[in-house]
Amino acid sequence: MLKTNTYTFSFIALITLLFICFFVNISLGSVSIPNQAILKSFIGTLDHESWQYIIQNYRLPKAITAILVGSGLGISGLLMQTLFRNPLAGPFVLGISSGASLGVALVILGSGIFGGVFATLLVLKWTVVIAASLGSFLVLLAVLLVSSKVRDTMAILIIGLMFGSITAAVVSVLSYFSSAEQLQQYIFWGFGSLGNLSWNEVFIFFIIYCLGLLLSIISIKGLNTLLLGENYAKSLGLNIKQSRFIIIIATSLLAGTITAFAGPIAFIGLAIPHITRQVFNTSNHKILLPAVFLFGAIIMLICDSIAQLPTSDYTLPINAITSLIGAPVVIWLLVRKRKMIF
Repeated sequence: MLKTNTYTFSFIALITLLFICFFVNISLGSVSIPNQAILKSFIGTLDHESWQYIIQNYRLPKAITAILVGSGLGISGLLMQTLFRNPLAGPFVLGISSGASLGVALVILGSGIFGGVFATLLVLKWTVVIAASLGSFLVLLAVLLVSSKVRDTMAILIIGLMFGSITAAVVSVLSYFSSAEQLQQYIFWGFGSLGNLSWNEVFIFFIIYCLGLLLSIISIKGLNTLLLGENYAKSLGLNIKQSRFIIIIATSLLAGTITAFAGPIAFIGLAIPHITRQVFNTSNHKILLPAVFLFGAIIMLICDSIAQLPTSDYTLPINAITSLIGAPVVIWLLVRKRKMIF
């Protein structure tokens, strides 16, 4: 009973902190907007039309994107770490991010080899998102095909890393034949960004995210059983192949969609599950999954707020902030606890 009360209090505290971080994130930016005006914009229309436009069409979509990206990467990292029973596994170990990067590289850098067709495609608004989605989807199909033939889960991890190496090699070849302007454009995409999505894009992002989240929730029982080891899980009646398939699909939907819409965001998927385990001191996924959701969303909002350089016209790369802020936190937690819960 005492532990249940502790979890309840922790979740209430995290939900409160999430709302605070959400409001702070919306209140920051190069244009100073009073807090009263931000609150009023949620329930009505502001007299100041430019403030209303900034809040409704830039800051709100960006804050919602931060929540989706942080929670989605955290959950997909948790799924991968449990599936492979490896604390260094993250959401991109299956090569999903590498596939998305290859798709984007073919569009942005491809004109250096394939001519003007790819340059024409790049003008279209959805080109990068579609290219990243197709790249990650093709890698997913390859991983699923291999996973149906391989019994050993660790072999899938190694195969995913090999797919990542292959795609990285192709990107290197494309980079060699590309101009400085094309390379710069590709590098900027690699920095990651939360602020370039319209409401239509956020809506599509949200629908696919919900599918991945639903599959993750369905996988909770299987994840808890897999913690005992695959042989023991089989003796309990768990269908290993089916559970593995659902977990891989859920991770691919979350990580692939996030990479397509926001770019390859580092650190969050690897570190958030560890932070959550250390704070909640449990390996039960019924507790971990919602806790990782909240921690991921909160930390992503904090990182995005820092990246905006309040009162400045510049925005730092979100990838740099997630690593600079998050890595020391994980190191401190592990040193303080002196034991990794897994």
